[in-house]
Amino acid sequence: MAEAIEPPPVKLVMGLLFAIEAPIAAVRRQLEADFGQIDLETTWLPFVWTRFYEREMGPALQRQFWSFETLIAAAALADIKRQTNAMERTFAGHGGQRRVNLDPGYIDQAKLVLATTKDRQHRLYLGQGIYAEVTLRYTGGRFAPWEWTYPDYRSPAYLAFFDAVRRRYRQQLTTPITEPYHV
Repeated sequence: MAEAIEPPPVKLVMGLLFAIEAPIAAVRRQLEADFGQIDLETTWLPFVWTRFYEREMGPALQRQFWSFETLIAAAALADIKRQTNAMERTFAGHGGQRRVNLDPGYIDQAKLVLATTKDRQHRLYLGQGIYAEVTLRYTGGRFAPWEWTYPDYRSPAYLAFFDAVRRRYRQQLTTPITEPYHV
């Protein structure tokens, strides 16, 4: 019988979707207080892939991705998603409408995993009302989408960022900087 062992820690990534007037500096301060310093980030990228969020968050939405220096235990993803959902409520505008949408996930050597509250046929239940989706797989020296991968996660700008995060993660595995985050 094979023995169960804990996998190596993984690299926390956070996708932000927001209107320009959202309190991004305050969100950043809170996330860094909770999960450690941001080590890689994208510029603001126009979110033109769907209008789904406009009714709640307004037009001209932006996307930004951050990764965090401190590695985490993969098993912490459900707790992190619940924590970021609570943070979305904290930063909501009058009437409770979100001003920022936080999408936590992680990168390991083989994949990008995102946490969600929505069940679909290709998602696995983690507990606490949270599901996980392998959004991208690393194969042939690059990240590649699945049939269910959102169109924006297929874009060259996103893929380049995730590739940079994976390179940074591999460096960290050979010279660990910090202890994994545990919830």
